[in-house]
Amino acid sequence: MKKILLVGESWVIHMIHQKGFDSFTTTEYHLAATEFKAALESGNWTVTHIPAHQIELDFPANKLALTEYDLIVISDVGANSFLLTKGVFSRGVSEVNRLQLLKEYVLEGGGLLMVGGYLSFAGIEGRARYAESPLVDILPVGVSSSDDRQERPESVLPLVLKPNHPALGGVGIEWPALLGYNRTDALDNAEVLVTVDGHPLVSVREVGRGRTAVFTSDMSPHWAPPPFLEWAGYSVMWRALSTWVAGK
Repeated sequence: MKKILLVGESWVIHMIHQKGFDSFTTTEYHLAATEFKAALESGNWTVTHIPAHQIELDFPANKLALTEYDLIVISDVGANSFLLTKGVFSRGVSEVNRLQLLKEYVLEGGGLLMVGGYLSFAGIEGRARYAESPLVDILPVGVSSSDDRQERPESVLPLVLKPNHPALGGVGIEWPALLGYNRTDALDNAEVLVTVDGHPLVSVREVGRGRTAVFTSDMSPHWAPPPFLEWAGYSVMWRALSTWVAGK
């Protein structure tokens, strides 16, 4: 049974309610990726999920721990969450660069998949900052340093360029529409399988002894609307893409 480490796909909302003179606050915690986890687990994958706020404590800090997983998936959490631990940020202590470790893990045979969102690639206001991270050297797309979100409330249809590639699982060329994506650029040393608005949606790459891939839209709302989550190809595509990236 193959093992996935899913990182991100969680957030906290802190709201201020103002009612005339008085106000009060409420806090909500959201944990996403339900459909993604179900898709992989139905294909005999074991999925370990590290929510965004747990990265400092739970994300592997050495390559040996990383190699326990066949695939690392980063979804909607920025580079700072890996780089700025309490030791580094609050106490000024030197610590290992976990994104550099992840790069070395891939070059030595591991698999990495980045999924889109407001804090993937460049992200909102450029805050995800992966263009300035070690991962930019191994991703199968070029990453911007400025806000790369492309909102498509009217919806946009993916265009499948290579329907027979094993990373797509034979789901065909008719994909449901999406409501947005992170704008990235194609690279000469990578293979674009699906585009959206002429930009990569699914792109794959062999790098060193490992493999990387991206899905530049979301695995859950809002960019992935209900028809996409309910699509018969949803589970098949994610299992095939994960298997290809981990397969080498």
